[in-house]
Amino acid sequence: MTTTSVYVLPQALTEIDHLPGHVRQRVRRAIVGLRTNPQPPASRRLEYGVGEGIELRRLRLNGWRIVYLIDRSWNRVYVLAVRRRPPYRYDDLGTLVEGLE
Repeated sequence: MTTTSVYVLPQALTEIDHLPGHVRQRVRRAIVGLRTNPQPPASRRLEYGVGEGIELRRLRLNGWRIVYLIDRSWNRVYVLAVRRRPPYRYDDLGTLVEGLE
């Protein structure tokens, strides 16, 4: 089994730190789980063109979403944001992806 490196961007880390305690623990466990399964059943691909070998996804945890990017060429996952849904509508995907550059 291949293990993927998972990186949490500083902005996402701040968002995680401000979550309610029980949600924060679930989010942390889900992020750790991305190491062995970057495409868990509760996740789905987001339609956003980011390049070949790169996939933008969201992982659903009840009313919360973990937005992350999978870079297959480097075998890495980047956690970009943790947002409440609703009202989050994925309008800032471009800004989140630009934060990696």
